[in-house]
Amino acid sequence: MANPSTYELVDLKALPGIPCPCGEARRAFADRGDFPATVHLTSISKDAQLHYHRQQTEVYVVVKCEENAAIELDGQIHPLHPGMAVLIPPGVHHRAIGEMEVILFCTPKFDPNDEFFLPSES
Repeated sequence: MANPSTYELVDLKALPGIPCPCGEARRAFADRGDFPATVHLTSISKDAQLHYHRQQTEVYVVVKCEENAAIELDGQIHPLHPGMAVLIPPGVHHRAIGEMEVILFCTPKFDPNDEFFLPSES
């Protein structure tokens, strides 16, 4: 664990990939007691499962995506393109649609027990 009084540099692409319902995530800063979030580099390889969180807020920052990529938020489809950011508060049903790479900020820290899956609304 890093000393809480020091900065930390992380190469997200060098972190081990962890399978997730939408593809593969590389998660940083989970062990930092002085940082209230986790940062993920997530490769979405297919349409993600519709889900929501009761506690966690997520911000997706689109790094790259296919031309027709989108995000479903509470049943509405919104087109995405690189450089977009999407704030997803607790309780919002959401899923990514299409292949993309996103930087995801999750606060409080990511907890797989706060992921609740639903049938697709579209």
